[in-house]
Amino acid sequence: MDLDSSVSSQIFDDQMALEEANDCLSDLPSPFAYLLTIHLKEGRNLVIRDRCGTSDPYVKFKLNGKTLYKSKVVYKNLNPVWDETVVLPVQTLHQKLWIKVYDRDLTSSDFMGSAFVALTELELNRTTEQVLKLEDPNSLEDDMGVIVLNLSLAVKQGDFKRNRWSSRKKRTSSKSSFIRSVRLSDSLRKNQLWNGLVTITLLEGKNIPGGGLAEIFILLKLGDQRYKSKTLCKSANPQWREQFDFHYFSDRKDMLDIEVWRKDNKKHEELLGTCQVDITALPMKRTNCLELPLEKYPGSLLMLIAVSPCTGVSISDLCVCPLGDPSERQQISQRYCIKNSFRDIKDVGFLQVKVLKAVDLLAADFAGKSDPFCVLELGNDSLQTHTVYKNLNPEWNKVFTFPIKDIHDVLEVTVFDEDGDKPPDFLGKVAIPLLSIRNGKQSCYTLKNKDLERASKGVIYLELDVLFNPIKASIRTFRPREKRFTEENRKFSKKILSRNVDRVKKITMAIWNTIQFLRSCFLWESTVKSVIAFVVFVVTVWSVELYMVPLALLVLFAYNFSLVTTGKVNNTQDAQELMGLDEDEDEDDKESEKKGLIDRIHMVQEIIIAVQGILEEIASFGERIKNTFNWTVPFLSVLACLVLAAATVVLYFIPLRYIVLIWGINKFTKKLRNPYAIDNNELLDFLSRVPSDVQKVQRAELKPYSSSSPIRRKRSAL
Repeated sequence: MDLDSSVSSQIFDDQMALEEANDCLSDLPSPFAYLLTIHLKEGRNLVIRDRCGTSDPYVKFKLNGKTLYKSKVVYKNLNPVWDETVVLPVQTLHQKLWIKVYDRDLTSSDFMGSAFVALTELELNRTTEQVLKLEDPNSLEDDMGVIVLNLSLAVKQGDFKRNRWSSRKKRTSSKSSFIRSVRLSDSLRKNQLWNGLVTITLLEGKNIPGGGLAEIFILLKLGDQRYKSKTLCKSANPQWREQFDFHYFSDRKDMLDIEVWRKDNKKHEELLGTCQVDITALPMKRTNCLELPLEKYPGSLLMLIAVSPCTGVSISDLCVCPLGDPSERQQISQRYCIKNSFRDIKDVGFLQVKVLKAVDLLAADFAGKSDPFCVLELGNDSLQTHTVYKNLNPEWNKVFTFPIKDIHDVLEVTVFDEDGDKPPDFLGKVAIPLLSIRNGKQSCYTLKNKDLERASKGVIYLELDVLFNPIKASIRTFRPREKRFTEENRKFSKKILSRNVDRVKKITMAIWNTIQFLRSCFLWESTVKSVIAFVVFVVTVWSVELYMVPLALLVLFAYNFSLVTTGKVNNTQDAQELMGLDEDEDEDDKESEKKGLIDRIHMVQEIIIAVQGILEEIASFGERIKNTFNWTVPFLSVLACLVLAAATVVLYFIPLRYIVLIWGINKFTKKLRNPYAIDNNELLDFLSRVPSDVQKVQRAELKPYSSSSPIRRKRSAL
């Protein structure tokens, strides 16, 4: 199968539309502005500005004396890796782009050198790598290091200055909407729709330099997609056995960049080696076992790389939605029927999202309007609508389709306000678990804030359809969850820390109360209670069989199911009370950021964030076990019941010693049967799909103007 086949029809439509739009485009203002795309990659051998022998570098990009972009700070590193991309508008090419590097200090910033690029020297529609030598006329240092970045210059054909809005508004609506759709389809085809999947299995390293002295991790980068492996203990031959999936665009020539890093006890990171793989040179539909030597360094990496076509990704108008055609819907349904359960196990299902409109959005501009657009995310997959300008009640009327790799993924729809050259402003967000979707029903979702904890302003109308194979979904449930692309480091939040402490405290108190109950039985504090407990203990120990353990858990599932169906238990009530925190804590967090407290105690922050994460993991683990038995996700509870029923039958008919023997033989021979097998724990993989109490609140659908929300109850009490 050719990778381009999945978007061939859209390419044809774009070509026809562009040919018909030539007359319209010729009437638009001229000359066009330019778009300068900057990919800040890394710095090498930068100068020392701190007493400890390192620096905390960051970069500023300037045009006409104005700072247009400032990078993040990379602490304690003379060879920083930023890997940041920014797009800057340029009105004229007769100017210089200045790149200035500074060292971040608590009170001021020390200059580390600068360089410039003349925009007239750049070629249109071509990406060039620039290795710029840093200089400072006032410094006595000869070598101040270099900055490595990629620059690409393109004509900005379809998005003009805001002061031309009035003249554009006077044009006929048909012409403007037609041009917008041409611009949308062309940009989406080039930038959003992937048509292949690159699956990388990172196996092991061999003779990594310095690996026996520090912890080792790997960074994998393909275009703007980035993964970070787990960090392993000190070893020159580390074994990761992790799997990563990258999107593949057949019209791009991106190289897979692999970097080996080490981190010592002081959290200092050092690059040990790099290597590259040309994905386009690998054969399709085949797993390639590669041993990649590190460039300029000894050692090598062993990994498996497979490139496969990917279908099911599309963007279209309402009139041509895939599931709207009966024949195409039948074809898709046939793909996920029961008889095809063991064909292409990774292809679990198909999701169609109709993004219709939003109502009463937040006004983000000074004129009381917004320029909203939507971003749809499913795992690592992301698609975007066009922008509707100057409107608080936008109508997009677009259809998006995604391939489903895990039925337990959550669809996140985020509404942003386009803000010209600045990052977009957040307007609202909603999270929808795939298993909660009501097929073919138009639903109104209340937008939430960034944390998905409280209601924001506005609602969004969506129509969702999901088709999946339950057997494939069940098999996928017991396999490792897909890793998310590397994101920015988490920040310390007093609110999150306090919430996690309360969650752990709640679970600890439940365990403590159970221990106290058993202790009271042993101490005969209540004669009746102790007698009953003693009789139950003797009968249980005398007559218990191993198959009764999963049977007892099945009884617990049945009991909780009866409570849920009769309405005696509310799964989200306790979680909402937990999330109903005081708004003053948010304000305290903001004040602490203003005072620069995090910068002053940078090392302490890392410890606190680690504690915060550990508390969250502990609390989430306990809550997921509870929510499994509480039928929070019926699919998972039914699946657990089926597994327990099967375990009951197996344990009833097969002696335990045979089961343990089979399990041990399987574990001992797993490496021999499949040398590249990825280790996993099926129970933990299953529990990772069960939402915690926090995730239940984040994914719960808000009822507009509900008087029972915790925030309203709290304000009414005040």
